Amino acid sequence: MPKSKLGLALIPVVFLIAALFINVFFVFGNGALDGSNQFILILAGAFTALIGLSQGTTWKEVIHGIEKSISSTTGALLILLMIGALAGSWMLSGVVPAMIYYGLQFLSPAIFLPSTAIICAFISLATGSSWTTTATVGIALVGIGTALGISEAMVAGAVISGAYFGDKISPLSDTTNLAPAMAGTDLFTHIKYMLYTTIPSFLLALIIFTLMSLGLKSEGNIEGIQVILTELDTIFNITPWLFLVPALVIFLIIKKVPALPALLIGTLAGALFAGIFQSEQIQKLSGSENPGFIEYYRVLLNSFTVDVQFQAENETLKELLSSGGMSGMLNTVWLIISAMVFGGAMEACGFLAAISKALLSLAKGTASLFATTIGTCLFVNVTASDQYLSIVIPGKMFKDAYRERGLAPENLSRTLEDSGTVTSVLIPWNTCGAYQMGALHLDTFAFIPYCFFNIFSPITTLIFAIFNIKIRQLKDKIVA
Repeated sequence: MPKSKLGLALIPVVFLIAALFINVFFVFGNGALDGSNQFILILAGAFTALIGLSQGTTWKEVIHGIEKSISSTTGALLILLMIGALAGSWMLSGVVPAMIYYGLQFLSPAIFLPSTAIICAFISLATGSSWTTTATVGIALVGIGTALGISEAMVAGAVISGAYFGDKISPLSDTTNLAPAMAGTDLFTHIKYMLYTTIPSFLLALIIFTLMSLGLKSEGNIEGIQVILTELDTIFNITPWLFLVPALVIFLIIKKVPALPALLIGTLAGALFAGIFQSEQIQKLSGSENPGFIEYYRVLLNSFTVDVQFQAENETLKELLSSGGMSGMLNTVWLIISAMVFGGAMEACGFLAAISKALLSLAKGTASLFATTIGTCLFVNVTASDQYLSIVIPGKMFKDAYRERGLAPENLSRTLEDSGTVTSVLIPWNTCGAYQMGALHLDTFAFIPYCFFNIFSPITTLIFAIFNIKIRQLKDKIVA
């Protein structure tokens, strides 16, 4: 295949960004992710393929690239579907309502946002998974925040900030293991060196969340909160025993059980607890005075796959007590597949490689090398729509450049995480951005402004590079 020119490679990117911008800001607004953006991504993939074909790429190569790109997200797509089932199961069993019930009694608006970030940080650190944290504790915290009268977008930003902080420094995290492997350093050196930029970014995010929380008033919500608590207690059998279900999932993840089987077990455990603790509600949902096994089975499977909707007089509570099950995740699945069509076509036509090579040529000094690495990670997140590729591609590209300039590999591994892992959630069509949108049932553009940790991380890394703070040279590396 002829070598792609930079100008040619940038045409599909400009087309995609322009089309998405028009789609979101001038036509569909917040409804753009309901389907129109998915078509734009596929259209951009077709446009990319057309340019590639004119330059000698074969149709077979384009299709193979797209297939490879989509297949790389198989695990993520299955996890998304299973999280939909888990959300329905935990709603029917009373697990999420119990989290909301107890959370409303202990978390006040004055401390809610920083507390949310810290809680999610600890859970993510323990599990090594920002996705699992969001899908379990995160959903409940958004519900609690809504009941307290706090913006869902603000709460989602705190959830994501905490979840990604814990994920980044957890030795159980896949990206935390992948980054040092790509850069050529060991896991714990990578984690230790990453703390220099990660902790300041998180502390700054906590300060902002604290200042935001101080402006939130609880007085006007006390009566409404009491109504919600009373109605929750009426609808569900609320008991601390229900927390055994999320505790089981967290335990499985800590024991390195893969996410998919852990979530499946959590879903089935929720179904078991629903039968034990919420039999009265299952009876009401079945529409039968004396429901048998078939009626119970139907209610359980509907909560996993279609929806579960409890009748509540309070409108806020009625909205909180709804789940779309696996079907509620299908729009997100569609978005990820469409994004992979564009990313696969870009890679198959050699356009990603051409742009990456051009970016590498811009790195003249140490600070510009770091800046170029950050820019490349962001670019791959936008175009390839996958956080793993945003680590792997720049990692391979810049590994030799860092070594040739006498920079220890942990400089690169830290930069990959600070600018690749955490910014993936800020791209609506990236697998991570799409996932968080699906899990939290909130438009990505709504929570992006409040994901302070994710925004600050690449900025902090760049500041450290410019002022030569904690930039380790190879000669400074101590060999044990």
